[in-house]
Amino acid sequence: MSINSREKSIFRVTWIGSIVNFLLLVFKFIAGILGHSSALVADAVHSLSDFVTDIIVILFVRISGKPEDDDHRYGHGKYETLATALIGIALFAVGIGLLVSGARKVADVINGAILPEPSMVALIAAAVSIVSKEILYRYTVRVGKNLNSQAVIANAWHHRSDAFSSIGTLVGIGGAIFLGEKWRILDPIAAIAVSAFIIKVAFDLIKPCVDELLERSLPAETEKQILDIIDSVPEVSYPHHLRTRRIGSNIAIEVHLRMDGQTTLEDAHAVATEVEKRLKSEFGPDTHVGIHMEPVKISN
Repeated sequence: MSINSREKSIFRVTWIGSIVNFLLLVFKFIAGILGHSSALVADAVHSLSDFVTDIIVILFVRISGKPEDDDHRYGHGKYETLATALIGIALFAVGIGLLVSGARKVADVINGAILPEPSMVALIAAAVSIVSKEILYRYTVRVGKNLNSQAVIANAWHHRSDAFSSIGTLVGIGGAIFLGEKWRILDPIAAIAVSAFIIKVAFDLIKPCVDELLERSLPAETEKQILDIIDSVPEVSYPHHLRTRRIGSNIAIEVHLRMDGQTTLEDAHAVATEVEKRLKSEFGPDTHVGIHMEPVKISN
């Protein structure tokens, strides 16, 4: 897939998500106020965070799709990494906020406070949110995997976190309506459980971004695959000094290879080009490949 087609696909799935998020946040704010549900209003705030991260993805992916220039010889792929990190940080903040809010409500109930009873409109709004966000998650994560876009996959998980948040809201509202006053504590308890899940997802998103920014090497199995591809070219031997890293959705490979010292420069260049071609065929046309050729050492 060309860079332009990839960028268009990312924009399309993100714009669809942003429209759904905007409609849901307005719907849940109105339903939360009319239905006397503070949990649903908080859930609407979560949808607002989804809407904001959609805009972040749209802005940063456009930048990451730009070709290399004088200031960015390795391209702009890490802008997508930055977008993923920002989404993870936003998720972490939302998770902590829900955790603190839920804990405070539980403490209030223990101290004798009575939570307000929500109405059916709030219950319906929570159910609509769950279904909408789960469908949006499945669609977005499929597109993200097809495009190998960590930012889109991260945004998909933000959609699912909103769905899980709405499940907690649904349980709390349903318990308050159908089980009576003493069961209204289910709402903040569910919020605490959901917040723990959101914090875990945020950590899983932020960690690989930190690894990339710190130039961590690719997994051992990927490096072995790289060496196997290089070894498949008969003219080269003893690949060594392998260095790998991620650049957004692409990877960089630098390696030293040995060839017959009598090989002409033109033939050596052709062999190096073949190695590069095979690596890019496996890992994508935008893979950065740097090859240093050395003559085979002859033992005396």
